[in-house]
Amino acid sequence: MPPITPVPHPPGRARLRLTGPAQPSARRKQIMSLFWATRATGPLRAALPRGCRALAAVAALALPLATGAAAAASASPATISYRVTTIPAGDCPTGLDANPVTGRVYVADICDSTLSVINGRTNEITDTIGVGGGPIGAAVNPVTNTVYTANFLGGTVSVINGQTTTVTATIPGGRRPTAVAVNPLTNTAYVANNVDHTVSVINGRTNEVTATIGVGTNPFGAALDPFTDTVYVANRTVNNGTVSVINGRTNEVTATIGVGGGPLGVAVNPFTDTVYVANQVDNTVSVINGRTNGVTATIGVGGGPLGVAVNPLTNRVYVTNGDDGTVSVINGRTNEVTATVGVGNTPTGVAVNLPTGRIYVANQGDGTVSVITPG
Repeated sequence: MPPITPVPHPPGRARLRLTGPAQPSARRKQIMSLFWATRATGPLRAALPRGCRALAAVAALALPLATGAAAAASASPATISYRVTTIPAGDCPTGLDANPVTGRVYVADICDSTLSVINGRTNEITDTIGVGGGPIGAAVNPVTNTVYTANFLGGTVSVINGQTTTVTATIPGGRRPTAVAVNPLTNTAYVANNVDHTVSVINGRTNEVTATIGVGTNPFGAALDPFTDTVYVANRTVNNGTVSVINGRTNEVTATIGVGGGPLGVAVNPFTDTVYVANQVDNTVSVINGRTNGVTATIGVGGGPLGVAVNPLTNRVYVTNGDDGTVSVINGRTNEVTATVGVGNTPTGVAVNLPTGRIYVANQGDGTVSVITPG
């Protein structure tokens, strides 16, 4: 990959707070400078990892657990303690996702151009896979045991066989692909292309792009409700951010919903038909009723929220706050923040591993993954 010319850090935002004995390499500085610059002014080619893309697809594969979802939520104690452990994971981990069938967690690293595989039972990295240039989004199809990475710098999508941990295809994408959402029920992947203002639709059987859908300005995050076959795409503009709603059957945008400033992460609870959007500029989360496409609540969280993940079995929402080094925990029934959990430096992507209930957080600033275990 050719050298990347460093660009100035955007004013008014905290720089990456790097800790530990190792200082970032020149290559890392170059990549991260480009990455932060795409969040700045002008056309707002937004680029902070949205670690949380296809949680709805993960939830859909927990169908045997769906009948117990309401009971699990109601049985949850009012106060939950959280234990945090740390896994070293590459140079700058960004997006991640979990496979509820195998329990594996996949972590994309924009600086290393790799995908790390974590054993969800032992929390050990069992494999590291080379993928396309600068991956920041990862999503799993648990039905086919396939992993997709959105390669931000390479303009491609890597397709990985989850059983053999090998790359089986590289699909040309749009400019600056940032996130992938998967519908395991239709075997279709949706890729947000930040600079093109489009979403690419990929047939999971043939690995071909079958459609390109125009959405809002600078799409960054993507999530999917497999029960309704609806795709939600967060379009990051500093003011008047929006979410594009796509009908997965027709590939048409059926609604555009106004949310907060700088929306990045988006996640769906398919059991409650609720969508959560992290608004990085406003330090809020917008709550959307998936049936009416109306914003029903706005929740204040920590500084610079980036990623969102949902545990549909407990109706808990987890939001990474990139500026604070924390995760906000939201009760999906009351829309209240019930806990703030300290994690690593500049947390970005977040995913829930349904078999264990653990939450995995990619800490881009210090090259680690935090594992949050509810007590």
